[in-house]
Amino acid sequence: MTKTFTCSIIATEFNKSLIDSMLEIASSELELLGIGLQSIIRVPGAYEIPLIADIELSKPAVGGLVVLGYIEKGETLHGEVMGHSVSNALVNLQLKLKKPIGIGIIGPGATYEQAEVRYENSARAAVRALKHVADLLGIQ
Repeated sequence: MTKTFTCSIIATEFNKSLIDSMLEIASSELELLGIGLQSIIRVPGAYEIPLIADIELSKPAVGGLVVLGYIEKGETLHGEVMGHSVSNALVNLQLKLKKPIGIGIIGPGATYEQAEVRYENSARAAVRALKHVADLLGIQ
């Protein structure tokens, strides 16, 4: 019996309708590429992604992750700080656990109108990045 590469998706609740569309696209892309979906986990926002990603990637059955979110343009630098913190944490998890993460987080600094234009490509690109790195690592 051939073992199928499986991943989980972590998606934010913030701007739920946009993220729900990204989640649908990412799920379809996983199926198209023959990647199994272990679970879908919803978190409140981007700051909550790294902890859940660490826990999920520690599971032997989970070969990688796709993370989906949107950090909108605000009146302060809060989103920029969030984007840097979350991205840094996710890159460090990949290095620590040697498992790929496809990052589909729009922003920081994107307006909702910009996010509407980017969400489809962002969701697909996150899945394709996961697959490409998994292939490079020989994860099947």
